[in-house]
Amino acid sequence: MNYAELVEVYEHLEKTSARLKKIDIIAKLMRETPTDMLSKVTLLLQGKVFPSWSEKEIGIADLLMVKIVSKSTGFSEKEILSKFKKTGDFGLVIQELAEKKKQRTLFAKSLTVGKVFENLQKLADIEGKGSQERKFSLVSELISSAKPKEAKYIVRTTLGDLRVGVAEGIIRDAIARAFFKGEKEEMKEIVNAVEWAWFLKPDYGEVAKLAKEGGLKALKKVGIEIGKPYHVLLAEKSTSLEDALEAFEKPALEYKYDGARIIIHKKGNDIWLYTRRLENVTKQFPELIGYVKECVKAKSCVIEGEMLGFDSKTGKPMPFQFLSQRIKRKYEIEKVVKEIPIQVNLFDIVYLNGDVLFDKPLESRRKVLEGIIKPKPGKFQLAEQLVTKDLKKAEKFYEEALKAGQEGLIVKNLEARYQPGRRVGYWLKVKPIMENLDLVIIGAQWGTGKRAGWVGSLVLGCRKGDKFLECGMIGTGIKEKEDKEGVTFTQLTELLKPYIESEKGRDLRIKPKVVVEVAYEEIQKSPNYTSGYALRFPRVVRIRFDREANDADNLERIEKLYGMQRSRSK
Repeated sequence: MNYAELVEVYEHLEKTSARLKKIDIIAKLMRETPTDMLSKVTLLLQGKVFPSWSEKEIGIADLLMVKIVSKSTGFSEKEILSKFKKTGDFGLVIQELAEKKKQRTLFAKSLTVGKVFENLQKLADIEGKGSQERKFSLVSELISSAKPKEAKYIVRTTLGDLRVGVAEGIIRDAIARAFFKGEKEEMKEIVNAVEWAWFLKPDYGEVAKLAKEGGLKALKKVGIEIGKPYHVLLAEKSTSLEDALEAFEKPALEYKYDGARIIIHKKGNDIWLYTRRLENVTKQFPELIGYVKECVKAKSCVIEGEMLGFDSKTGKPMPFQFLSQRIKRKYEIEKVVKEIPIQVNLFDIVYLNGDVLFDKPLESRRKVLEGIIKPKPGKFQLAEQLVTKDLKKAEKFYEEALKAGQEGLIVKNLEARYQPGRRVGYWLKVKPIMENLDLVIIGAQWGTGKRAGWVGSLVLGCRKGDKFLECGMIGTGIKEKEDKEGVTFTQLTELLKPYIESEKGRDLRIKPKVVVEVAYEEIQKSPNYTSGYALRFPRVVRIRFDREANDADNLERIEKLYGMQRSRSK
């Protein structure tokens, strides 16, 4: 399959804003794609060459791309950077320069999808001495054989910035439309089956292949695979503790820890650890492997819990941002094990010795979990649980959670099944009101005076479909000196620098990658921002290293909170 065919689809998608039209375009391509290429094409449509759970990354930085574009086109690095500052898109830069390039490779073979996919995947395995040169060579080989439009999308894919507006929901619906037919209600069932398969096999490339070869039956048969991650059940937000208690006949309350969800897979002596973001963190937590071997009495199982980091000197829980240092750490693991010890609080089990437990109620799953765990107090234990409908008892438990430095409570329905990958109202989060928002940094200004050299005021964005709309500016909650309770201007500046897309005077446009938790006094209507709303007295609480831009709060959430706020003020 020629890469040019995929590029034409990219071009159509980039020019199309209508969601249904995008689905039609992708569905047509999927039907026409040979089965042996379908998985690759489906990943490339998302701008990827690895599924989201894979540890592998292409790993090409902007500076290396400048050198590659320069070598491939004959233009100087200075010229390339100048053009990039105007467009904020290396793809457009190489397309323009490739069109201007006088010398073209004679008799160049047509690029295939397989060749592009193969070269980009190879980049992830290149390490050690001479790695930059070998990476340079693999990308240059593609670009030198590519036509200008092809070069644009090769560069964008390499940098993880495809820009064709294809979200996971569009891929899901396109798979359903490509390989199935039916009335409206039938198609809903089919879409749900596609999504179910993806929840348990988080790779739409594989799901598309299953749909084409095995149909609806194959999609519905997808189950948990020990050693491979899945999308976990997520909690919804509740307006109050009282409302959360009222929602269920049999509620159970647990602390909402300021930690990281950890999913533990065990098969004999083999153990895998994953986060809710599907990250494999098995190597980062060797002591947890030891706890599992010592404390879990099962041949094979998949259990879930919340992992907290502790200050080795004070013995007190640390905010998630410090635990995230361990999650992202690749080297000197033993050193950080001593610096940030962990505690795991277990609360669910979804698989035991060959049996999937999704359809069992939480009350039964909890008993099964209790039956296989030999607790190691303070290290590896069952999450404390309070079963009550009594508001006063619940409020006391809530206060204890907050005093312990945790975020609040999770109120769970003991009669509910486990639904992978969805917020279905089985679990409700209760946090202090006004509830903080997770927003994306989409712009900024360089600081002045004593803050010169730092990124100062930040432009916040909320999601609306594939876009991010402005909902205010923020400059408070960021510290000038480092301490254990917050983020500094220096840290934030270094984090944002790689994502600067364009610069005009002091104003910066930032690629939507970094998510921050924001506290505020109230939400106001505002014509000054594209969302139509602004946050009054916003302040940065922390960087959400566990969130990606697609996990940020959307405009609908802000509108809902604004409505609740107005109701309370009446």
